[in-house]
Amino acid sequence: MSIIIFGSINIDLIATTPRLPTPGETINGNNFLTAGGGKGANQAVAAARLGIPTKIVGRVGNDSFGQQLLTSLQTANVETTGVIVDENVHTGVAVIAVDASGENSIIVVPGANHNINNIDVERLRNILSDVTVLLLQLEIPVEVAMSAAKVAQEMGVKVILDPAPMPVNFPNDFYSLIDIITPNEIEASQMLGFPVNNQETATQAAIELCRRGVKNAVVKIGDRGVVCATEEETFFQPAFAVEAIDTVAAGDAFNGGLAAALDTGLSLKEAVKWGAANGALCVTKSGAQPAMPDIKTFEKFLLGR
Repeated sequence: MSIIIFGSINIDLIATTPRLPTPGETINGNNFLTAGGGKGANQAVAAARLGIPTKIVGRVGNDSFGQQLLTSLQTANVETTGVIVDENVHTGVAVIAVDASGENSIIVVPGANHNINNIDVERLRNILSDVTVLLLQLEIPVEVAMSAAKVAQEMGVKVILDPAPMPVNFPNDFYSLIDIITPNEIEASQMLGFPVNNQETATQAAIELCRRGVKNAVVKIGDRGVVCATEEETFFQPAFAVEAIDTVAAGDAFNGGLAAALDTGLSLKEAVKWGAANGALCVTKSGAQPAMPDIKTFEKFLLGR
């Protein structure tokens, strides 16, 4: 079987700094690097590094960043035949600042990602056979992501949505198309309208998301862990203790690990554990795609835990 990611592909421009600047402030940074990014591409690399056949459908611009990203994805064993080179716009860019504790702030300029439309959804439809999971994020137009979810549901493919960045108005009709939704505490707060900042409020949020029509809700609360609610139960997966260097793609690593486990036939509880372990390993390195662990590193980390 295999996984398909329908979503964003960005180049990440990353500056490390002792602390994040306040509005209007200029500070000196320590280091600068460029790396493959975009939530869609990050999740694709995360799954592929765990040995899962992985494809991505998306767009890049006709520029050097686009070619660099395609080569990087292919090197990570992600199939890129579903990626269009858009002649009309630049490749998506993310400008990222990372402080000494690993916290980050990000500005995303969507570029070609914003041009993804229903033509791309039809391209997705044509390659959804023999696919177990479709991964979606919201760095593409939300209505297009929703159309992709509808197609996947029609074809019996599980839909995992990372609702980031959270749109101002999340469509109510989207909930029933989602098999697993994976907001972090900020996104859950924005979606539901109440503060989500600990295990108790994350549990409330997960239950409320299921009430709205999602089949399973996974709410991530950073280095404390993950709460999951299903129709039958609610459970908590503690975070794995690691020394965080860069948290920029932890959520993408989580979703890649979650999808990989489901593709191999594991239960949701085991899949959430895989996601937590993959996210933990990711934050021990800098960058997004370069930080995604390979299968040997992952299996060694998970052994006995």
